[in-house]
Amino acid sequence: MSLLETLSFTRPELILAIGAMALLIAGVFLGDKSAPKISLASVALLALAGIFVFLAPGGGATASLFDGAFRIDAFSTFCKILIYGAAAFAILMSDRYLAGEQLGRFEYPVLIVLASLGMSMMVSASDLISLYMGLETQSLALYILASFNRDSRRSTEAGLKYFVLGALSSCLLLYGASLVYGFTGSTVFTEIAKAAAAGGNNAGLVIGLVFMISGLAFKVSAAPFHMWTPDVYEGSPTPVTAFFAAAPKLAAMALFTRVLMSSFPGVVDDWKPVIALIALASMAVGAFSAIAQTNIKRLMAYSSIGHMGYALIGLAAGTSPGVSSVLIYMAIYIVMTVGTFAVILMMRRRGGMTENISDLAGLSRTNMPMALILTVLLFSLAGVPPTAGFFGKWYVFLAAVDSGLIWLAVAGVFASAISAFYYLRVVWFMWFDDPAPAFERDHGPALGLAAWGSALLMFPLLTVGMGYLRQIAETAAASLF
Repeated sequence: MSLLETLSFTRPELILAIGAMALLIAGVFLGDKSAPKISLASVALLALAGIFVFLAPGGGATASLFDGAFRIDAFSTFCKILIYGAAAFAILMSDRYLAGEQLGRFEYPVLIVLASLGMSMMVSASDLISLYMGLETQSLALYILASFNRDSRRSTEAGLKYFVLGALSSCLLLYGASLVYGFTGSTVFTEIAKAAAAGGNNAGLVIGLVFMISGLAFKVSAAPFHMWTPDVYEGSPTPVTAFFAAAPKLAAMALFTRVLMSSFPGVVDDWKPVIALIALASMAVGAFSAIAQTNIKRLMAYSSIGHMGYALIGLAAGTSPGVSSVLIYMAIYIVMTVGTFAVILMMRRRGGMTENISDLAGLSRTNMPMALILTVLLFSLAGVPPTAGFFGKWYVFLAAVDSGLIWLAVAGVFASAISAFYYLRVVWFMWFDDPAPAFERDHGPALGLAAWGSALLMFPLLTVGMGYLRQIAETAAASLF
């Protein structure tokens, strides 16, 4: 394959990289007043990259590029579309907030585009080196976004904590990757898989795998590597938290899945119990720790930890249906999260943003549409039928049962029942408590679109969307095997 043919497969990444540099230069010359225009241009850039994902050469055929370091397949296509969409909504939802908090700077959308570039590289990485390049491209942009409000002590503290603990996770990942390379002699996933299958009981390889799992578990905020999540979610600006909770989680989970399924399919019995225990710990932390929270962003932080545990149940199955269930779950999770944070961004009064759960008291009497949207989204996060959240959990539990992990599926059901308490508690505040002061209603079209659209998508049986999602996810999962 010639260089031009190779580059034609990487057009989405080239568009994001070149476009981000061009927007950065434009922003420097035009100044901070150009922030709204740079934001719209960034959204257009993400949309253009998404179009070129669909227009991949060969009609969507699988391609291995750069000597096996970069892979284009149905799995990466599925993830990239969701990543670009979540990133675009994160930019659109943030304009009113950034303007109100005097944070309207052109660097914000450019950083999101650069983070999306890293995530795009992550989901296509099929080599240990390209894996790390994509991961750090994403992480460096996210560290800056977490501390974007540099005049806020909470924001700078969140950025510092995220950076220090992120560096620790990178050390774990790199040490594990070096061990894997040392015991297999290759950095390419397919070659690692061959060496692992032929190596028999290789203790060094297993130790390297454990270190890699630890580093990747940090990126998805799975327990016991979740300690950064509540503080970073609470301290970061709310639109940044919305972005953190959606696209990076999907990219990290996709990378996690590709590493295990493409590099270590022959040692599935070695890593399957580890992933199952991480999933169990994540569900337990998410279920119990969120009960005492009074800040809505910290509540969503522990909620995300629990949801990553449910998604890891599908990965622990170690099968193609398990991978498809992970993709289904993550797609639904992104929609739920974007919608919920759109509502959180609407929690604005004349004095500024509010984050306490008690501020939602009596919302049904002061803003009925907002109460209805948040109720539907919370029911879906809790997994109440017939919402999409129920079907997401159904598929991961079914994959676990089919692979013999019945105990993990049962634990997931119990964790889901416990977590329903803190979701329903918020619903109780909204519908049965005395009203708190009303929120402002002038929140802009982007937040309204994200909130209403997410709420409507939580009823997939009405839109016949679940069947299509399952079909696409199964096709994407099959491309890994």
